[in-house]
Amino acid sequence: MSEDNWDVVVIGGGGAGLAAAVSAAEQGASVLLFESETELGGSTQLSAGLFTAAGTSVQRGLGIEDTAEKYFQHYMDLNHWMLKPGLVRAFCEHAGPTLEWLIGLGVEIPARESANAHMPGLAQAGVEDVWRGHVPKDQGYGLIQVLDRARRERGVEAVLNTRVQSLLVEDGRVAGVVADDIEVRASTVVIASGGFAQNKELVDKLYPFANRGGDSLFVVAAPGSQGDHLAFGKQVDAAVTGEGWGLMLPTVYFQRFHHWQSGFPPKSRIYVNGDGRRFMDEDASYAVSTGIIDAQPDGAWVVFDERARVNLPVGYTDWAPERVLDEAGAGRTLRADSLTGLAAAMGVPADALEAAVARWNDQLPNGVDDDFLRHRTLANKGSTANPDPIDHGPFYAARLLPAELVCTHAGVEIDGSASVLDRTGRAIDGLFAAGEAGAGILGLRYVGGGNAVANALTMGRIAGINAARTARGESTTSTALTTAGI
Repeated sequence: MSEDNWDVVVIGGGGAGLAAAVSAAEQGASVLLFESETELGGSTQLSAGLFTAAGTSVQRGLGIEDTAEKYFQHYMDLNHWMLKPGLVRAFCEHAGPTLEWLIGLGVEIPARESANAHMPGLAQAGVEDVWRGHVPKDQGYGLIQVLDRARRERGVEAVLNTRVQSLLVEDGRVAGVVADDIEVRASTVVIASGGFAQNKELVDKLYPFANRGGDSLFVVAAPGSQGDHLAFGKQVDAAVTGEGWGLMLPTVYFQRFHHWQSGFPPKSRIYVNGDGRRFMDEDASYAVSTGIIDAQPDGAWVVFDERARVNLPVGYTDWAPERVLDEAGAGRTLRADSLTGLAAAMGVPADALEAAVARWNDQLPNGVDDDFLRHRTLANKGSTANPDPIDHGPFYAARLLPAELVCTHAGVEIDGSASVLDRTGRAIDGLFAAGEAGAGILGLRYVGGGNAVANALTMGRIAGINAARTARGESTTSTALTTAGI
């Protein structure tokens, strides 16, 4: 904090904050970045780093034709057009250029097909017709390392383990921040402090759907996701949007960690509802799966057999052979020697469960799934071996529910230039926001793996460029990346 007045102060050192800081510095601005934790990275560093974008060099390298217009249409349709089209259009148009910017900084994304979020290349992100999930080498950690190197090279000073207390507001304009009871003056401020997944009070208020997980609820967001952006917004009467929206992943009741640690359920499994009927592709993208599961009458179950249990790989915390056995021994996971007995324990019609498993056994082990097309999903994930039949007792059933809280979508409302809007819809002078803090892009439906990272880095970059423009006395624009000569 060596300067008396900075061009740009960035609150938050995750993906959005680093993108904003680096972009502002590239425009010649003096930039100071605050991070409340002891290291940079935030939730981006904990993620797979998947980045959704259209019309990229990676796609072209695989012969895939795609455009921002197609991305925009898919994005809006999946979200029932409940988001502002202009804002989403700005994001979709600039996600591709932001990805190319990252590649220019040193992020490695090979032009090859990827079967999952851990294999560098191009993967299916959600339910899009054209693959848009760009998987970087070294995951989210790799993204942060590249951005942090760019930060250091561009002379951006980072102050760690320091939580910004409030904005500094003078004559209706944001004039800096207060941190450690010290006023730090700046021409512009970018809020990139993440969401509020780690703040139970705010979750209860703004995303109560997360509580459907009950005692099984667990949070994988960074510890700094405390909702600071909402307190900053309140200071300047900022509009808040995105209430009731967020990302919950469907899990089995006994899962307590993200799948990197917890492991995966067996391939040979069937999801049935309270009527004992199969209701979905068991490998459907989480862009839609949570909503499908939540809509089922009397909840949902995952059913599998002894062969599936013993074939689970060891080394994971939750989906491991002994863990399932322990849960069954404690009576929390149901177990029976026959499907009839299992249905009785589940409280579902036995004839329906038996019919569902019989049809599953007739199709999936033979590489087809006429009802839910799971064979297509398995092929896209690079799974070449067909599942085994579910026919070796004893049989198991465990509750499925949305219980993994990843990110929250409520925040201060922004426009296409990443300017924060007040409750009348006017841009607040000198204030920008991005990532989970800057709301309006992450919506009713999570578009697929990489939605949050793409939003954070793309809008972070736009926020940084426009913050630097404002500090120079220039006007902001939703076409910031183009007008910046990038």
